[in-house]
Amino acid sequence: MAISDLRARMHRRLPNFLTEYIEGGAEEELTIRENREIFSRILFRPNALINAAGVDASTQLFGQTLRLPVVVAPTGSNGLYWHEGDQCLARASAAFGIPFTQSTVSNARLEDIAALPGVRHWMQLYVFRPRDFMEELVARAEAAGSEALVVTVDAAAFGNREWDRRNYSRDMEPTFTNKLDVLRRPHWMANVLTRGLPTFANVADKVPPAARNYRRTASWTREQMDLAFDWSDIAMLRRIWPRHLIIKGLVTADDAARAADVGADGVVLSNHGGRQLDGMVSGLSTLPEARRRVGDRFTILVDGGFRRGTDIVKALALGADAVMVGRAALYGLAAGGEAGVTRALVILEQEVLRTMALLGRLTVADLGPDCLSGRGDPLNELTASPFMRENAGDGELAA
Repeated sequence: MAISDLRARMHRRLPNFLTEYIEGGAEEELTIRENREIFSRILFRPNALINAAGVDASTQLFGQTLRLPVVVAPTGSNGLYWHEGDQCLARASAAFGIPFTQSTVSNARLEDIAALPGVRHWMQLYVFRPRDFMEELVARAEAAGSEALVVTVDAAAFGNREWDRRNYSRDMEPTFTNKLDVLRRPHWMANVLTRGLPTFANVADKVPPAARNYRRTASWTREQMDLAFDWSDIAMLRRIWPRHLIIKGLVTADDAARAADVGADGVVLSNHGGRQLDGMVSGLSTLPEARRRVGDRFTILVDGGFRRGTDIVKALALGADAVMVGRAALYGLAAGGEAGVTRALVILEQEVLRTMALLGRLTVADLGPDCLSGRGDPLNELTASPFMRENAGDGELAA
């Protein structure tokens, strides 16, 4: 079984409007395609005749051991894909020995998820205009024992997700065609719809009473994003947050270096899964330069398009400390709840171990750019997209 098999099961089980919510991107979805296609331009150079009997995919992140160099990414509305979806993701992550990042717009209270046995809880923070609300969320995460605060900085302006207009009429109300499609999904109806639509539990008490239903709360949260948020606000969060501070949504080496300068503990190189600005680079393409700029002591994670263990190994070889997986975990969740998430993680682990064995690299520390090949320097041209190469002058990379 592969992640693609879980994805196919998701398509059979979920209503169309939810499937497209998980799968969709902004505008022409060029960024989504680039997130996947970049992996095909990075090739392996394995060493043969290496005793790989003891291959080990565990690693250290912020001083703690991860069974696999993976963190489950923050995703919203998980309770729509499976009943108590956030709990399913968190429990599966805990059993697997990796962190779970809970979204601000998840369907469970952060305190309830952080209190689950064995959960390594990371809290994702959206930047809302009411600063007192944002500071309140930070204080709640600290009190709940969250290990890390992950500040998403690429969503202040909401991406142009045109599939929204195809699937919803107003206030996130599914169109008549999509409502008919729901009737074709009896298993989803029994698991989710008959229990009532979940709420956005971490923001519910801040929403005006007239907007306290699922659809109108979703619209309200989009309206609260703060376009004025800047680096001075990151410095403010650094002052009030005592644990690991991670900035998610950067893609340039300059921004990664600035994040280190303002006191962040790490970054997630990310284009928001292709759901924000269309036609932008993958975080993987800027990973090598970002690593050179910040050195080995600063934590770099990357997300975007990870569907295979080979993808994860390529990112580690290019300098990532770990990767965040979003859609791959959601495919498992929508296909089979907690068991489906566990299955997705097992698939990725088996593929990572197999890839490392075939490469002749026994540990994550053994992975480096020397085991990769592209169309030139493995830390430069191999990650260039076709349109970047065509528009570069004098053979230089345009990004």
